[in-house]
Amino acid sequence: MAGKFSIRLTLSVVGVLVALGGTTTATAAAAPDDPVSWRVPATPAQAADLARAGFDVAETSPGVAYVVGNQAVAGQLRDRGYAPEFFDTVYKGVTTRAAGDTFYGGYRTVPAQEAHLAKVAAAHPDLATEYTLGESWLKTQGRGGHDINAICLTKKQDGDCTLSTTSPKPKFVVMAQIHAREISTGELAWRWIDYLADGYGTDATAKSILDTTEVWVVPISNPDGVDIVASGGNSPKLQRKNADTSNGNCGGTNSGIDLNRNSTFRWGADSNSPCAETYQGPEAGSEPEVQALEKLFRSIYPEQRGSGDNDPAPDTARGTMITLHSYGNDIIVPWGFTSDPAPNDAALRKLGAKFSDSNGYLVGTNTETVGYSTSGTTDDFTYGALGVASFTFEVGGQSGSCGGFLPRYSCVDSTFWPKNKGALITAAQSAAAPYQQ
Repeated sequence: MAGKFSIRLTLSVVGVLVALGGTTTATAAAAPDDPVSWRVPATPAQAADLARAGFDVAETSPGVAYVVGNQAVAGQLRDRGYAPEFFDTVYKGVTTRAAGDTFYGGYRTVPAQEAHLAKVAAAHPDLATEYTLGESWLKTQGRGGHDINAICLTKKQDGDCTLSTTSPKPKFVVMAQIHAREISTGELAWRWIDYLADGYGTDATAKSILDTTEVWVVPISNPDGVDIVASGGNSPKLQRKNADTSNGNCGGTNSGIDLNRNSTFRWGADSNSPCAETYQGPEAGSEPEVQALEKLFRSIYPEQRGSGDNDPAPDTARGTMITLHSYGNDIIVPWGFTSDPAPNDAALRKLGAKFSDSNGYLVGTNTETVGYSTSGTTDDFTYGALGVASFTFEVGGQSGSCGGFLPRYSCVDSTFWPKNKGALITAAQSAAAPYQQ
């Protein structure tokens, strides 16, 4: 969800902190243009100002903002009177170059994810239905790009896995990589699909879920952005936004629109600077990727909540949604656009606590977790417009080989999937009555 930070060390990590003239700097055996994570002493108001000014503020903790950038960014922070200190690397020392349709040690490219959905649908026609939801920005411009693809998994009966708000089974949606550089999340979506489809015949829990529930998965919500990330190979590019270059003159990974600030519910309180990582776009729902996602949500979930911010979803409301982000080890509940609690706050926290029983993540609002407010987010839309019990998972810690935006690929199977499998199962099992847990 946030931006994040670190540095690829071309030699061994030195990480020597040097105080020069009262300003703390970091020196390390790294190329000057490599991104690093900087720990910046700052108040919440200062952190918000840095984000509005275009700095890639990843996360905050009391008295600290974490900013992603290279040595030049650190210099810009010092010019503003801040004292950045080196915190962690971004690139985690991957040396075995992935081949073919993988990058950075094994992470799957967009074509690989597309082929996976087609393979699962072909292998399990009684369980799986593939959907094309819309097109990426580049594809709408006739410049390559991709479709936005989803898969619906259930043991099919009449009316199942159709674009209908009145179909009989409750629905659980998992979406991943709306922020392209949060690469572990697409892998979790891949494993979730395989667990259900391949496990139906052998795993009692998987069978029970698919016998009673529709599970929808959008493994790559921002395919153009993921293409940019993957183009860096073993030095992935930290593209967060989509590939829309029609606003501003930014260049590089500063171009694009933050799709998790572009949704149509309570849009408009994030950055208006086209080069900022949280640039919300020229208007609500301007991006085709967001239009495709919102069309899906409106096609499968009925409107179950009033239009007022304080109108709760009824206890009888159905449906769950998790949008996977990284990093922070957090389970975030609505609202994002305000510090006021959502009208179903207690029930959302209660269900979030059940997820945390599996992954151990902190449950709370934006303010209580990542430390900043957001507007135009996916989970505020699905909860606010439709009454769906919605959550953001921030997968992985702040630092170390399994931390940050670009964890080692081995961390997916050693850590992220074992921790989150149970949480996803709980979300699916709760889809029929999420506010009655």
